[in-house]
Amino acid sequence: MRNPLRGSILGLAALGSLALAAPAAWAGCGGEAAMVPASWETAPGAGADALLVKVNNGAQSIVGLWNVQFFAGGNMIDFGYAEWHSDGTEIMNSGGRAPATENFCLGVWEQTGPFSYKLNHFALSYDAGTGALNARVNIREDVVVDQKGSAFSGPFTIDVLDPNNGAVLQHVAGRIVGRRVTVNSVN
Repeated sequence: MRNPLRGSILGLAALGSLALAAPAAWAGCGGEAAMVPASWETAPGAGADALLVKVNNGAQSIVGLWNVQFFAGGNMIDFGYAEWHSDGTEIMNSGGRAPATENFCLGVWEQTGPFSYKLNHFALSYDAGTGALNARVNIREDVVVDQKGSAFSGPFTIDVLDPNNGAVLQHVAGRIVGRRVTVNSVN
């Protein structure tokens, strides 16, 4: 005669040992050092039979060198190269400003979603003739990197501030676009 209680206890014991043996699902090769949690979802707006896309590859997809362009009112108002570092800092070389007026500026960023980032960026502006500081500039960006990690875009604002009292001298809003620079890029 069978003992139903014994079968139930053995079944629970087997499930318990599986739970202890494999506490988490991991993707990757090369042992524990390469383990990265797997995270996948369907592409936005895709139907039930859609392919899965990787949500986060374990790295900050904004990190790297970008060829950037700023547009406001239908016109390109600046361009250059921006380097986003893994420590949450950023530096930009503006191609639209002469070195005598200062064409490098610095920022800090944080990730706000799977592919979205917020940047708070600061620049100093100098008079080319006298070398006197004539403005402090605050640039803010909210950008989204595409799923391939090769481009980003989003809104930006630029506030040009009086260097003495902080009063806003000019406010500009527009859209920034960026293309990732790779070892094979021709930019």
